[in-house]
Amino acid sequence: MMKTFLLAVIALAAGLWSFVGEAEPRLIDDEAAVSSVLDLIAERLATMPEVAAAKWISGAPVVDPERETAVLDRSTARAETLGLDPRPVRELLAQQIALARDLQLRLHAEWRASACAPCASPPDLAVLRARIDRINEGLLRALYLAVPALQRSNAASAWRPNVEARLAEVMPSAADRDELVRRLGRIRFASAPGLDRVRASGVLRIGTTGDYAPFSVESGGRARGADIALGEALAAALGVEPVFMRTTWSTLVEDLKADRYDLAMGGISVTPERAASGRFSVPYLAGGKTILARCSDRQRFASLAAVDHAGVQVIVNPGGTNERYVREHLRFATILVHPDNRTVFDELLAGRADVMFTDDVEADLQARRHPQLCRTFSGTLTHSEKAVFLSGDSRLGQAVDDWLRGAIARGDPARLLKEAMTQ
Repeated sequence: MMKTFLLAVIALAAGLWSFVGEAEPRLIDDEAAVSSVLDLIAERLATMPEVAAAKWISGAPVVDPERETAVLDRSTARAETLGLDPRPVRELLAQQIALARDLQLRLHAEWRASACAPCASPPDLAVLRARIDRINEGLLRALYLAVPALQRSNAASAWRPNVEARLAEVMPSAADRDELVRRLGRIRFASAPGLDRVRASGVLRIGTTGDYAPFSVESGGRARGADIALGEALAAALGVEPVFMRTTWSTLVEDLKADRYDLAMGGISVTPERAASGRFSVPYLAGGKTILARCSDRQRFASLAAVDHAGVQVIVNPGGTNERYVREHLRFATILVHPDNRTVFDELLAGRADVMFTDDVEADLQARRHPQLCRTFSGTLTHSEKAVFLSGDSRLGQAVDDWLRGAIARGDPARLLKEAMTQ
């Protein structure tokens, strides 16, 4: 039974925290953030059979209070620099150390009983400890990204299946798994969002929807687009790593309030309602709403008044300025809410909707992609500006504004937008 358990432990070893430094960054949601935490906990336990073997061969004691205290002290100090409450982090790591110690003691007891050496040439204990230190660092950074998900009101029930799927083999005791869930639920931020925490953590969490080409597009879990590239350049200027966190148009404001990201990018229009909950950077793009329809209907829907008739079906994506504009300006047309902004234009192509009101940049992109679609109105019906949406921290806002002014002077936003339009 122990051999089967060890094989399962080793098989479930996962890679270190790896949301940064990739050619096309991942777009991380709550499930991915929590899964990273659980995978690193599993990896830490998966290392213990090798640690036990190294101690067995070298004669080093399993119980090493000095090493355990040093690990906890370093982790506590690192948690503080990340802006995490150090006490629950220390309690979580203490549980992992206790579980690792118990596993090593069980293995040594089994090997003594069977007079069987675990392996001929185990890895060097110092090498293994360096690996564990890297896992610990990855775990702390993963916890930093997962705090909002772990603080959800239904977190314990929401992540229970994930815990069982990833840890049941490496952590066979249901009581230990229950305790892990409780300790994860206590992880929280100790400092307010802002520039100080961004720089101390080394991570800039960028909220984006991933459904608004050419600014932010998700494909296969990866994010790309003009504002994704702009966000990466901003993070580089701040000297930190960008991590892109999934948000939605309908939860954009609430996610900022819940500290799910430090700032949001992705073709976000400046509105008074959003500004009341955070702040906007200096704008880097101006435009407005226009009308998109099938080219065969270009003359039929050449104005707002021409669209607003009974029997005309206007499609919108929920929660954003497109829906707001339509509901404020249309009285007679039928409004269809389509939940996925990535496929909303397919409804026009298929004839299941007649018109969409959207920003001129997106309309031009869709007309480029789909020759059947055309702007029916040459100008814009409104004037709006795109900007970075962020918390009220004045120092972070000033840093973003300072960098953006330079980027605009160099023509970076316009260049990145042009490149994204032609991809």
